[in-house]
Amino acid sequence: MIISRTLERLRSGNFVRTAVLTRVVEPWLAEMIGRAGYDLIWLDMEHRDFDYGVVAPLALACRATGIDLMVRILKTGYSSPMRVLEFGANGIMVPHCRSAAEARQWVEWTHFHPMGARGFDGAGPDADYMLVDPIDYMKHANEETFLVLQIEDRDAVECVDEIASIEGVDFLFVGPGDLSISYGVPFQFNHPDVQKAIDRVANAAAKAGKWWGMPTGTPEAIKLALSRGASMVTGGNDHVLLVNGFKEGAKQFP
Repeated sequence: MIISRTLERLRSGNFVRTAVLTRVVEPWLAEMIGRAGYDLIWLDMEHRDFDYGVVAPLALACRATGIDLMVRILKTGYSSPMRVLEFGANGIMVPHCRSAAEARQWVEWTHFHPMGARGFDGAGPDADYMLVDPIDYMKHANEETFLVLQIEDRDAVECVDEIASIEGVDFLFVGPGDLSISYGVPFQFNHPDVQKAIDRVANAAAKAGKWWGMPTGTPEAIKLALSRGASMVTGGNDHVLLVNGFKEGAKQFP
């Protein structure tokens, strides 16, 4: 059965090196990212028009190099996390988790009994295509699947300690763009209110024995986040790399 590289690194006290795919969902690219030294690919389905058919090939490519696939899902209900997990994703990222009640719902939908109420199929890659004992599989899946809740709203920050304390919530992930908008200071990431909110998330995670992270677009941002206790940082986004690359290429014309 699948061992999560993300959880393996986190449990040993290391941070997770994450690449973000928001445009190019080619399996060869996922394999290359694994070979390049990343631990995790973050696939964004929240802001893009991908259907579920992209998940299984990317998950297969990730398994080929021993890295994880985390999917930021569409918040369409129970089927959204269930399907991507059955197609081979190691982790689920939920955008805009705003309350402890909502957090408990995501725990229920992403975990098998006794922690949750996820429906059993057992025929997908997550269960080794029915080649393992189903009881062992359910226990293993509960231990090796991770749930990431995004804290990107002011009301979520106000109850972040309660969210972090819930069993089955593994990770809090700050969304600084939407968070700054929620506080009325759009994209002023260094504004005191935004920085205090990030500190509250970091402190809540530490107090509950959970991990936290945030997007980081530069080496300096990565170092700063790690110094604040973050355990998941981003160091490559396909859209950003393509835009910057083509902008630089255009400058070469006479």
